Amino acid sequence: MLPKKISVKDKNYLFVLWEDDSETSIKLSDLRRECPCAICNSEKSERGNKYIPLYTLDQLTIVKISKVGKYALGIEWMDGHNTGIYEFGYLRSISDKGK
Repeated sequence: MLPKKISVKDKNYLFVLWEDDSETSIKLSDLRRECPCAICNSEKSERGNKYIPLYTLDQLTIVKISKVGKYALGIEWMDGHNTGIYEFGYLRSISDKGK
């Protein structure tokens, strides 16, 4: 499933309008916590159940959203973190988690 529109709402949510006209929103703190990059996954693995991320405003502010091919989004955060590639299916699944 592909997104038709992607935007940041109220500086706290990533809003996605999907091609089937369904809508999802994801808290930016949840989006950052679910970052699929190797660095973030390694940190989560090392800390296990003790992993409780605390984010600064820079870590929760999106500077740029770009499409990666026809399958994913790349997100650049204000703190410079930009290695997470969120495949559309993964993005949909983490937005559904918050419901």
